[in-house]
Amino acid sequence: MSETSLPAPDHTATLREALLAADFTADGLLDRLGAAAYAALARSETVPALRATRGASPLDTLVRLFLLQRPVPQEQARAALPLEECVQDGWVRVQDGRARATVDVRPYGGPDGEDWFIVSDLGCAVGGAGGIGSREEGVVLGVGGASTTLASITARTPVASALDLGTGSGIQALHAAQHATRVTATDLNPRALEFTRLTLALSGAAPADLRVGSLFEPVGTETFDLIVSNPPFVISPGARLTYRDGGMAGDELCRTLVRQAGDHLNEGGYAQFLANWEHVEGEEWQDRLRAWVPAGCDAWIVQREVQDVMQYAELWLRDSGDHRSDPAAYTERYEAWLDEFEARGTTSVGFGWITLRRSAAAAEGRPSIVVEEWPHAVQQPLGRAVEEHFARQDYLRDQDDAALLAGHFTLAAEVVQEQVGLPGAEDPEHVVLRQHRGMMRATKVDAVAAGFAGVCDGSLPAGRILDAIAQLMSEDPVLLRDRTPQAIRLLVEEGFLEPVPVGGAVREEGLG
Repeated sequence: MSETSLPAPDHTATLREALLAADFTADGLLDRLGAAAYAALARSETVPALRATRGASPLDTLVRLFLLQRPVPQEQARAALPLEECVQDGWVRVQDGRARATVDVRPYGGPDGEDWFIVSDLGCAVGGAGGIGSREEGVVLGVGGASTTLASITARTPVASALDLGTGSGIQALHAAQHATRVTATDLNPRALEFTRLTLALSGAAPADLRVGSLFEPVGTETFDLIVSNPPFVISPGARLTYRDGGMAGDELCRTLVRQAGDHLNEGGYAQFLANWEHVEGEEWQDRLRAWVPAGCDAWIVQREVQDVMQYAELWLRDSGDHRSDPAAYTERYEAWLDEFEARGTTSVGFGWITLRRSAAAAEGRPSIVVEEWPHAVQQPLGRAVEEHFARQDYLRDQDDAALLAGHFTLAAEVVQEQVGLPGAEDPEHVVLRQHRGMMRATKVDAVAAGFAGVCDGSLPAGRILDAIAQLMSEDPVLLRDRTPQAIRLLVEEGFLEPVPVGGAVREEGLG
């Protein structure tokens, strides 16, 4: 597979027109296959889609040819495609009256309804409990959960320059091309860069500057406004598979990537990664990750999942299809993973998101570094939530308690209050504030914080609200002002309260 020549991009515009004319798009597939068969494709189950495309329409033909990678009659292919050009460029080969795809072409819907196409190796659609089942060293994958997750959490403010490090089939570069003037895409695997070229061309996007090399070597000392990477983060014994195994001991590749990113960020620029990290016996995982953050950068690190070392080894052995190989070979490889973890004192492996932002405050020695665990549901996309997080950190970094009490706040949109207690009880045991967007956080608050949040509409400074609450609750206003700023700070940090910009407070009115 890794030695197969790839299609030429000479007639991608013509091919794109044919795909769109047949409605070979994400929405078109959903309409044609139905929700259940469409969802089955994400699990690498193709039987429902095969049953749904028994006809001979151009869309049926394209689904079977490029998505399900089944041979189709030559004349059927000619009715759906500019067949001669596709054969000439290498997208399709014809033998014995039947046409076969040479690459996987997968419709992919952009964030604003764009019709895109991701080009990757045959048989390497990601999804399903069995993994991709390939042990080819240079295989290039298509769209998977990791790549869509990274795309969804990436900040999408328009920028002059973006770097997609370890581009693979070009999904992140394709997204970046929509809001970056200049996109650079790198990969250690030269075939991956050719797939990126095809993905961008077939999707109608501007070409990227493609460079071969490892980590930041291909870009020298260049700096960027946005860096994204879905790196080969799997912690494994050795580097069998380029697309997933970093080839460095433990989580060293991810650590190196994060540490070096700071030198390649412009002021205010973001670097966003997916990563695995080790939980090492006798060491707090949060402290390990804080040590990764480069000087001059703020950071927000979110651990989404943790697996023990046995679960982790089994996951990636299934990914490469080793569970279907010779039992003795499988046992040997499993033992190698466990030996590696034991030697390093690794008890489990975390997975999550790492976002860096270069800031003047961090360069002055006042970085904001938040490391947290959040395995709960979130509302994607989260790019805006990432930017809002760092804006809140900027605000809080410059506010002492007196400034917080003088500040004006509003309750964030889609925050609700839940009261928890025994049925019939006069007072709730506790009150929970819950978000219904972004990170969808929930936090337990006392009666003062709940009352404070409930009346925050930007009209009064926080101190005056607390004075009114103290009067209503017969509390000492001085003591209330003294103990409440910490709660206000937490509610702002987690996005429940939003500061009203200086000069933006609405006219003061009474609490009613």
